[in-house]
Amino acid sequence: MKIKKNPKVDLRKNSSLYFVIGLCFILFISWRAIEWRTYEKVFFDYQSVNVSDDDDEEIPITEQLKTPPPPPPPTPVQATTEIEIVEDEEEVEETIIESSETDNEEIIEVEDVEIEEEIEEVDVPFAVIEDVPIFPGCERVKKSEQRACFQEQINKHIRNNFRYPEIAQEMGIQGRVYVNFIISKDGSITNIRMRGPDKNLEKEAQRIISKLPKMTPGKQRGRAVRVPFSIPIVFRLQN
Repeated sequence: MKIKKNPKVDLRKNSSLYFVIGLCFILFISWRAIEWRTYEKVFFDYQSVNVSDDDDEEIPITEQLKTPPPPPPPTPVQATTEIEIVEDEEEVEETIIESSETDNEEIIEVEDVEIEEEIEEVDVPFAVIEDVPIFPGCERVKKSEQRACFQEQINKHIRNNFRYPEIAQEMGIQGRVYVNFIISKDGSITNIRMRGPDKNLEKEAQRIISKLPKMTPGKQRGRAVRVPFSIPIVFRLQN
């Protein structure tokens, strides 16, 4: 036996529609509640001010200072038109100005002026100088062999005075120090400059080069000149 239901009485027929309408209504009410603004009412009270006639400001009467008139201008002094004639009785001595120009017959003696030639100091590199600096001990060597003798004596001097810095040994520092110096015109060593991996190695290289003896200066065209020289000093630890 089937249960008979009237379709008009079915409550679930438009439930989804009612749900959407109710949801929209609730959202509208929430939105209006959030956007609702209230303002405080401000009341203004005006009071009238009675201005009496007694409060009129009294303006004091000031006296105007009268400046005295300026003094009258001084009366102009009239120049006299009388001319006094003086007789010219005094004798005036004439001064004779002699000409400073000389006659052609006069001979002017001019002393000879010595002109000193300014010699420009130019550093001549060791590789191209005509007469290389002579290291002590190379005086008797032939001129063609003096360059090789100089380099040999420099290397011998470095080996004899070489001392490895203890700090560099403990830290395991080694490397190559490039030393540049100048053999001046009197044969002394000047302008020692170093470039290496550590300051301790550079100081040792400077100490070695500063102990170089005084040499016979190098010459270019028979004149003593400054000769720059560079040499590497190798610091190597032995295992």
